[in-house]
Amino acid sequence: MMSDTDQALPKGFGTTTATFVVVSSMVGVGVLTTSGFTVLSTGSNAVMLALWAIGGLIAVCGALTQCELSAAMPKAGGDYVFLREAYGPLPAFLSGWVSFLIGFAAPIAVAASASARYLLGPLAMAPEIAWVVERSLASLTILVFAAIHVSGQSKTTKVQGVITVVKIGVLVVFATAGLFATSGQWSHLNDLGSAKQGPEGLAAMLFSLVYIGYGYTGWNAASYIASEIEEPQKRLPRAILIGTAGVTLLYLAINTVYALALSSDDIQAVVKAGGPDAIAPIAERAAERLFSPSIAKLVALVTGVMLWSTLSAYVLTGPRVLFAMAQAGQFPAFAGRIWQRTKTPAIATALQVGWALVLLWSGTFSDILVYAGVGLAIFSMLTVAAIFPLRIRQPDLPRPFVCPFYPFVPLGFIIPTLALTSAAFSQAPRPSLYALGSILLGIPVYYLWGWIMGRPTTVA
Repeated sequence: MMSDTDQALPKGFGTTTATFVVVSSMVGVGVLTTSGFTVLSTGSNAVMLALWAIGGLIAVCGALTQCELSAAMPKAGGDYVFLREAYGPLPAFLSGWVSFLIGFAAPIAVAASASARYLLGPLAMAPEIAWVVERSLASLTILVFAAIHVSGQSKTTKVQGVITVVKIGVLVVFATAGLFATSGQWSHLNDLGSAKQGPEGLAAMLFSLVYIGYGYTGWNAASYIASEIEEPQKRLPRAILIGTAGVTLLYLAINTVYALALSSDDIQAVVKAGGPDAIAPIAERAAERLFSPSIAKLVALVTGVMLWSTLSAYVLTGPRVLFAMAQAGQFPAFAGRIWQRTKTPAIATALQVGWALVLLWSGTFSDILVYAGVGLAIFSMLTVAAIFPLRIRQPDLPRPFVCPFYPFVPLGFIIPTLALTSAAFSQAPRPSLYALGSILLGIPVYYLWGWIMGRPTTVA
């Protein structure tokens, strides 16, 4: 039963669950699908690996900044809360709007699609049949995890913990086995000569950081459940930093394995034969080259299951933004109601999942990736930049965690993210413009909602 009273979410998550949410949100579609696109774009495995290292440093800069914001304002809603405090109601509304349309719906759709593609890959279905079957399986998986997460925090904790541990364990085994596989070719990393040069090469690297940035997306995930974490001022920064640092090291190892298995020429050949999306299941193709076709099929199945962890994390955290917006009066009040039987935001979850299903059935895999990457990059910059006005306007705000080397660490995230976002508009204008259009559409929606509610809307 839904109730309008007692709408505070209970505190039931600890450091372990918060860390699992960070790791689950980060490790998944990005590192298991986008590395092939990066090699294709830049023409070099060595450049690909260097870009993943740079992406890790950028993510750490964002994570350190987010730690200060999250510890100072440990409330449900994450970025939405920080932007509301820093810039006012309109930017906060747009943050929640983008989180709903792009930030969570698109990753949910991408994770479910990638999982289905890996799981069904060994069946070698005809493309016209595979498209429908993949999306049908992806839709079913999304609905299953939505049902799990509205059934209560205890089930969420168990499911998220188990599938995250399994995922990390499998990836560590895969990375270790791949690094020591005798069939791996370290010469594949000695390919700087084949990389694109000059302005074209720089544009390709910046655009590739859109894919890589998407791979690192999720370092801020725990802040969305901040109000449900016990002792959030202490445990939240710890979860964000441990999760981000550990994932960065794991990413470098996994991408090295991909490079040992597949040269840049191999990547080009795969794409020439099957189109750009053919290189998306790169973990399966690397396993086939390093080990055997039978091992590759096993890797595909296990990878498909591992992606459930990422999907689960997004289905869990995304609805908390709608919940926070509804609580602040910037979204219909019914989205801010808690299902009293399980103490979960069931209506917000249904709305988030519903839009994710629309995206799943309406776009290609690579277009949804760019759409999500650009939208997330724009608002990640705004969120990280919130540290500046908050330091000025609220100098006495308790800050249990203080971002080190301020202001250089926040700028270490903002400046490169601005550069890669600009590159995306030149390299992939259509999905990038869709992302920008989705953001701008929120402005009239904001004022229309204020008019419907019969109150003035302000921007500060």
